[in-house]
Amino acid sequence: MSFSGGLDEAAKHDVLTTIVVFGASGDLAKKKTYPALFHLYQQGLLPRRTRILGYARTQMERSSFTTRVTSFFKKDIPEAAIEGFLAICGYVSGKYDVAEDFIRLREEIDQQEHDMGKRAEDERVHIYYLALPPSVFVSVGTQIRHNVYDGSCTNRVVIEKPFGHDLESSRELSREIGALFAEDEIYRIDHYLGKEMVKNILALRFANVFYEAVWNRHYISN
Repeated sequence: MSFSGGLDEAAKHDVLTTIVVFGASGDLAKKKTYPALFHLYQQGLLPRRTRILGYARTQMERSSFTTRVTSFFKKDIPEAAIEGFLAICGYVSGKYDVAEDFIRLREEIDQQEHDMGKRAEDERVHIYYLALPPSVFVSVGTQIRHNVYDGSCTNRVVIEKPFGHDLESSRELSREIGALFAEDEIYRIDHYLGKEMVKNILALRFANVFYEAVWNRHYISN
């Protein structure tokens, strides 16, 4: 994801970045999203001024949230690294169809940016990551657009889950989401599209000379 084509690497690393993980109490966030964000943090690939806000319906104390977030981290990770990551993480509880809850979320985002030393000239990015059931995509997207969306910064909506259950439902979902956000603001991740290929990955690799040449430990880290 590119924040701005005109920024050099040093400037990109100082982009004021807020990542909101919707569905933060769910299995996808616990098993995949937060471990992936932590990996980026460990590798120094997140901008220096980044905050990660979880949002879900579940009421959780800070201790319960941090335990859940780290439950699928590898066991040999230094405690200092985990504490550093948790220091940039927060949690907001709210429903997915209540405007007042999303207004509270926007207020929390504003506060986090203030705490990071927001300046008028800062390049700012808001990423809304929807680790949610497809049934609430449009509801959450509508609330984001009307009560959280900030037109003065770069906005990205990442939709993670099966994008509809057939062609027509996928098109309908695209129409509804497209009415809320510009196409270059929407990122779709359908982790079922590659399911059959992954199930047959051994046959795909060894039956194809090109893949066999590059799909090995010399070129793939994990």
